[in-house]
Amino acid sequence: MAAMLGRNQSSVSEFILVGFSTFPRHLLPAFFLLFLLMYLFTLLGNLLIMVTVWREHSLHTPMYLFLCALSTSEILYTLAITPRLLVDLLSVHRTITWAACASQMFFSFTFGFTHSFLLTIMGYDRYVAICHPLRYNVLMSPHGCACLVAWSWAGGSVMGLVVTTAVFHLTFCGPNEIHHFLCHVPPLLKLACGTDVPAVALGVGLVCITTLLGCCLLILLSYIFIVAAILRIPSAEGRQKAFSTCASHLTVVIVHYSFASVVYLKLKGPQSLEGDTLMAITYTVLTPFLSPIIFSLRNKELKTTMKKTFLSKLHPSII
Repeated sequence: MAAMLGRNQSSVSEFILVGFSTFPRHLLPAFFLLFLLMYLFTLLGNLLIMVTVWREHSLHTPMYLFLCALSTSEILYTLAITPRLLVDLLSVHRTITWAACASQMFFSFTFGFTHSFLLTIMGYDRYVAICHPLRYNVLMSPHGCACLVAWSWAGGSVMGLVVTTAVFHLTFCGPNEIHHFLCHVPPLLKLACGTDVPAVALGVGLVCITTLLGCCLLILLSYIFIVAAILRIPSAEGRQKAFSTCASHLTVVIVHYSFASVVYLKLKGPQSLEGDTLMAITYTVLTPFLSPIIFSLRNKELKTTMKKTFLSKLHPSII
């Protein structure tokens, strides 16, 4: 990553992640255990979803292809952030090299934006399924779905590269303490020096917020058409069945953008480092933790298949 960015003339060769070091030391082992369990559950939940979809041929549909891609992006997103967080919770020296910091920013933004793009595509998939059911197989063909997933990953990679390149072409003159538990843009920009820092901050902020709001508006537009189509269904049973196919996706979207807005669109004001750290945890640790739970519990077809695939092998009497 450092070679791709091109090393600037910064006098800072490493950074210190302040993060949880401001919390009382006796709380850190408890945080470590809590975040470790959440991380392992996130990995296990997403892997179970991927294995279930792969093994069950009835789930080889566009909706579950997108869900597998979403699970993959969540695994990689947490892999870019959480292991480093866990190590730092039990470490005295919380230093991170310039190259490692740039790499963490690149991968976290890449997989984070890929996640947002995939949620947008899943909203479009539900729109086509409910509003244009007769054209679904044409509009959501295997080749078309593969292209949508590929473009999501490509778009996430471009966003990660643009943000990371812009930030790490700045000069960091010191101090080198990042007031966060990961290499995030706002605390890093506070360490940069030079006349172009305000322009970079404005440019990165506009690109990120515009992209996220664009995804959010496209999802909102999809659900406006979906709700209108559902209300035209004459039977209550038909309306309930149609909405149930969207429930898990809509819930994840609400959780995703609610926590993201708390972290990235919060009002500026006097806030403690501890408060900012805990707010960031909601988006980086809690959201990936909740996502597989929501999809497993709110999606009836997936829940039934997971029971049949796994629980029946452990306890045949269950099924």
